[in-house]
Amino acid sequence: MRLALVSLAVLVLVAPSSAAWKPAEGPLMTRWAKDVSPDKVHPEYPRPQMVRKDWQNLNGLWDYAIVAKDAPQPQQFDGKILVPFPVQSALSGVMKVVSPEQCVWYHRTFATPNLDGGKRLLLHFGAVDWEATVHLNGEKIGEHRGGYDAFTLDVTDKLRKDANDLVVRVWDPTDTGNQPRGKQVLKPGGIMYTAVTGIWQTVWLEPVPETHIARLVLTPDVDGKCLRLKVEAAGDDATVQAVATDGGKAVGKVSGKANAELRLSVPDAKLWSPDTPHLYDLKVELLSGGKPVDAVESYFGMRKIEIGKDAKGVTRMLLNGKFVFQVGPLDQGWWPDGLYIAPTDEAFKYDVAITRKLGMNMARKHVKVEPDRWYYWCDKLGLMVWQDMPSGNNKTPESKKQFEVELQRLVEGFRNHPSIILWVVFNEGWGQHDTERLTAWVKEMDPSRLVNCASGWTDKGVGDVHDVHSYPNPKCPPTEEKRAAVLGEFGGLGLGIEGHTWKKEHWGYKGMADRDELTAGYERLLQAAYKLKDTAGLSAAIYTQTTDVEVECNGLLTYDRAIIKPDLERVAAVNQGDFSRMPPPPIVKTLVPTSEKKAVEWRYTFDKPADDWTKPGFDDAAWKKGPGGFGTAATPGAVVGTEWKTSDVWLRREIAMPDGPFRKLSLRVHHDEDAEIYINGVLAGKLPGFTSEYVAAPLTPEGAAALKPGKNTIAVHCRQTGGGQFIDVGLVDVVPATK
Repeated sequence: MRLALVSLAVLVLVAPSSAAWKPAEGPLMTRWAKDVSPDKVHPEYPRPQMVRKDWQNLNGLWDYAIVAKDAPQPQQFDGKILVPFPVQSALSGVMKVVSPEQCVWYHRTFATPNLDGGKRLLLHFGAVDWEATVHLNGEKIGEHRGGYDAFTLDVTDKLRKDANDLVVRVWDPTDTGNQPRGKQVLKPGGIMYTAVTGIWQTVWLEPVPETHIARLVLTPDVDGKCLRLKVEAAGDDATVQAVATDGGKAVGKVSGKANAELRLSVPDAKLWSPDTPHLYDLKVELLSGGKPVDAVESYFGMRKIEIGKDAKGVTRMLLNGKFVFQVGPLDQGWWPDGLYIAPTDEAFKYDVAITRKLGMNMARKHVKVEPDRWYYWCDKLGLMVWQDMPSGNNKTPESKKQFEVELQRLVEGFRNHPSIILWVVFNEGWGQHDTERLTAWVKEMDPSRLVNCASGWTDKGVGDVHDVHSYPNPKCPPTEEKRAAVLGEFGGLGLGIEGHTWKKEHWGYKGMADRDELTAGYERLLQAAYKLKDTAGLSAAIYTQTTDVEVECNGLLTYDRAIIKPDLERVAAVNQGDFSRMPPPPIVKTLVPTSEKKAVEWRYTFDKPADDWTKPGFDDAAWKKGPGGFGTAATPGAVVGTEWKTSDVWLRREIAMPDGPFRKLSLRVHHDEDAEIYINGVLAGKLPGFTSEYVAAPLTPEGAAALKPGKNTIAVHCRQTGGGQFIDVGLVDVVPATK
């Protein structure tokens, strides 16, 4: 496809000097950061399904100031910011925290273009988080609430003959408010990330005729062998002429009234799918009084997504009438240098391309919305998308109403992308309310797609899928007559790569020792998921996650996208159901048993002991005796011998260590949550987070060196903050198997 990306030469902007900008020193940068400069920052036409040749990009350096929320427009600014990168990002050049008691003011100037023929000038914002008030030449011209949707203002009547002053005030309550904000928090950590504030997508100017195309609604109708096309027009009554082409050859055309649904015939359509992501070009022309007044270029894909039965009578998601097992990542869409937006369009393309190269055919965009360009690459490269509605607290009537406003904008704003096959209304009960009504409402808005009422946690029995979450191992909900069974999240195998982490401290749902262990662990998880496809009716499996994000190192890629952590070819094979490259599982030889099969006695206490409690000579005679493991019976995978319900437990036991040699000494451990394990007073393992089963975890080199044949002391501290709790520890030797 070719999209027109030519800018209006007449729209010369008065912009600050590029010498005033450089990236801030962030914790981590991507390789694309070097390609960003004030005169080259997201220069692509931002709306790929409604392209005009005449436009002007307003990305670049703006003045900015961070002031008290209630303060008037500042007379002086703090410095320069590179739009469209949010204030907190390194690429903005600012990288400052903005509190809910503050707001951000933006300012720049632009020259008035030639608007001969009665043209109007539109000012477009791709997205501003969260409340934006726009002023032009000292007058307020509009305001917008919503952090994820585009908005447009007609600025024609407020223009000056020469330079114009454009000022934007932005306020964002982040997680102190109830508005949709996804994973943004003021105190990031765990699965929650750095807040973003302000302009974070392209800002641009576009001259249009008074009677012009305002919006396209493109709905593929495979059964009807046509594209259902609605051209919404602003201005006088107008008519439409539309032509679809394939490789430059016309394959269908239609004409009729604007603002009415037309049917553009596409006989013998080449259907869009991940394997064959065929796109048709579309040119739409608007006529008034029989004369052409406006035209845009677009594209569309012919595909059908529905719920139906497979050959065995199992309820499935069907793409173009066929069951395609959907495998892909939970995609957070965060960047270490741009936070909410990629440094460049090539970076957007890379994320989609590498997902496909990993053998995946879909992605779940997790409580975030991307710029149109990301979906364009999904359309073009063949990646199916589950699109989440960004979550909010939704605790007040006003916030629930705002949630609906932004949900509607999400569906209406992105429904033309063939890659999007499913809308996710809620994630894991976050702000979940009125589920049945909202699910039906989304389905009514867009009956051409599937709707997921809630991914994980609280299923209300409505929508097109029953979605469960399970970490780390996959599971499948019961099959149903009218809903497909899907796994919205699983996995979370964690591996931090030195030199490529946001902070020294990082975590994963299940820690991996190295690349080999991560690869083998991923293969086992996907093998289990495919088994559920065949035996339990699973239709989709979504792995957590595409990349690391800040301290969360569950990614298949590092946060900076510099390293693919597992073996790419082996991962790509199992994602497509090919397990021939999998090595046989290692042989695990028990050296010091856990209490999985037979209870082992420990000394334990719930009261904090003296500092030397980990050492062999410590007197633990006053501690209680009890069989392992320690925890609560409801904890997944737990084998409880002694109930533990307090926040902390300390354990000690003497172990007999056999003579070596050993191939790979490891801990055999099930912990919920954080565990510290000592051998003869030396830290042998520090395991954050939790597991839902017994796993092998590497010993620290110091811990392995502290072990000696014969008598040793193992000491354990486990801390629990919420949910299940359990601890049990042993030692194993992991011996690689040979084919």
